[in-house]
Amino acid sequence: MNLKDIIKGLDIVNSKGNIEVNIEDIHYDSRKVNKNSLFICIKGFSVDGHKFIQDAISKGSIAFIVEDDVYIDGYTFIKVKDTRKAMAKISSNFFNEPTKDLNLIGVTGTNGKTTITHLLKDVLEHNNENVGLIGTIKNIIGDREIISSRTTPESIELQNYFREMINNNNKYCVMEVSSHSLELSRVDNCEFKIGIFTNLTEDHLDFHKDLNDYRIAKEKLFYKTTIGNVINIDDEGGKKIYKSIKNLEVPVLTYGIEEDANIKAKDIKIYPNGVEYKLITPEYKADIYVPISGRFTVYNSLAVIGACYLMNISKEIIIEGLKNTKGVPGRFENINSSKGFNVIVDYAHTPDALENILKTAKEFVNGKIITVFGCGGDRDKTKRPLMGRISQKYSDFTIVTSDNPRTETPINIIKDILKGMDDNKQNYEIVVDRKAAINKAINIARSGDIVIIAGKGHEDYQVIGKEKIHFDDKEVVKEILGEE
Repeated sequence: MNLKDIIKGLDIVNSKGNIEVNIEDIHYDSRKVNKNSLFICIKGFSVDGHKFIQDAISKGSIAFIVEDDVYIDGYTFIKVKDTRKAMAKISSNFFNEPTKDLNLIGVTGTNGKTTITHLLKDVLEHNNENVGLIGTIKNIIGDREIISSRTTPESIELQNYFREMINNNNKYCVMEVSSHSLELSRVDNCEFKIGIFTNLTEDHLDFHKDLNDYRIAKEKLFYKTTIGNVINIDDEGGKKIYKSIKNLEVPVLTYGIEEDANIKAKDIKIYPNGVEYKLITPEYKADIYVPISGRFTVYNSLAVIGACYLMNISKEIIIEGLKNTKGVPGRFENINSSKGFNVIVDYAHTPDALENILKTAKEFVNGKIITVFGCGGDRDKTKRPLMGRISQKYSDFTIVTSDNPRTETPINIIKDILKGMDDNKQNYEIVVDRKAAINKAINIARSGDIVIIAGKGHEDYQVIGKEKIHFDDKEVVKEILGEE
């Protein structure tokens, strides 16, 4: 593709060299550069791409997008104010603006994104649609599944995935949209048909300066949509977002349980293996069943229904699609034990998510709730004592352990968690080794109890130092139980 076409629409400060050259590929990682590539110099949090220009030249780059004043004779250099924003536009151009031909549905919020995207995919597929998916667990393009390294990929990978989806006859794509991706311009130049907001709670405050800043980042999604937005009006963050966007040209649907929402659930019943409720929409009522337990499942399914409502998908397809959903790995995943107690593995790694799963377990537990959890290292420290307090409040016994300590010392993370716990209650224990902690919880569990193992869910690794070691909570549980 001609470089002149690739940079069309860019806000260029200045350029030096030939902009009529043919570009075969685009990259921001010099290790992946090949012949006749365009190399985009990104100033990252720990590495500056400008330092790898010579490396990129040695591997075949012939043109560069830069923020710094740099020029090497014989090559093309295009200076912009923000290379991240430029990369998003370049990526869209290079892959021929794929989202214009795709029904792209974005889901943002602290909790629920993964479940909503999977539920929505199941409902759309029940309507005989081909659906791609971008998310935390994996990216799905046709029959190809790619394990995710982050919730929302960088713009080059993202636009490439969208083009692949179109080539694979995907009419729809459901996508988790992280606050990082909105703040770092990864989803700039994406045309979203529908935006969904789940909730806003403590998370990523190592990246965002406060909860308000976090909300403002999330809100950016809803100015990118062309069909409509679906907002959780029960959530305080959702209320603020609704107030900001309610007068946009695209319609805004609200959903909830407590407030007077457009899409509403009543007469909710929560069972160990599912939920049922009466659905009320502006046009019809229906009985809904979803085979995933928890009050949060009600909210997640209401979000899905809101999106389907905006897309004019029939009531019958929605009911059957939700009833037959396959669920999501590591999201309130129940592992039955022959010993009479249940083990639930869940990704809950925020205060709100942990509180939700513990409250759900309380609704049907016959014995005690035993919780195993830790907090990630090199991440938001403010949530650690909050999660300690929540676990102690809703669990009969808590085992505080490790969860991706990264470069922090595990015991120091645990000490932060304990700041939120009352040591006079003596209903918790520290077991630093995660496998030993799970083993302890299972060994003290009795018939009727529920063991909650929170924090990892679908993840199959533990990050210790800078090394990623295989570790899967579900595998460990089955090994300890002696059951496959």
